[in-house]
Amino acid sequence: MVLELRPPHDSNLASLRPIWPVFSSYVLSFVYLGIYWNNHHHLLHAAQHVNGRVLWANLHLLFWLSLVPFVTAWMGENLFTGSTVALYGVVLLFAGIAYVILVRALLSLHGSQSLLAIAMGRDFKGKISLVLYLAGIALSFVNNWVAFAIYAFVAVMWLVPDKRIERRVSD
Repeated sequence: MVLELRPPHDSNLASLRPIWPVFSSYVLSFVYLGIYWNNHHHLLHAAQHVNGRVLWANLHLLFWLSLVPFVTAWMGENLFTGSTVALYGVVLLFAGIAYVILVRALLSLHGSQSLLAIAMGRDFKGKISLVLYLAGIALSFVNNWVAFAIYAFVAVMWLVPDKRIERRVSD
């Protein structure tokens, strides 16, 4: 991620206080990108082959993830105002939808009895994440900190890489 975390000119710890919004938004976004990176790796590791539809679905996911640094910087620089937190949530939501599209493209290619399909199961965590992103977007205009906490909760929920695929591939 390319974000400018400019160090303060003073050497005391109190001088770090003004950059905490930028730093905290950076940390959350770094965690999100790490989660996507890990789960994407597991997902494609379980895939036997890809086609054009999968490649375009993958590019769609990468597009939304490429917006994460922009919305992260905007949110941090503007002290988590409602509109910036909402747009951050919109990018997370569309990245989540794009991941679902990528999974479905792979599942349609590999079939319902494939290792990938068995490993993915019903994907409750993926579905609840989308619902939580929608809740965060709506709440960002009421209480932006609650919305940010929801996004952080989803990240914590996914912090450990998805073991469903890892267990199936290693069998």
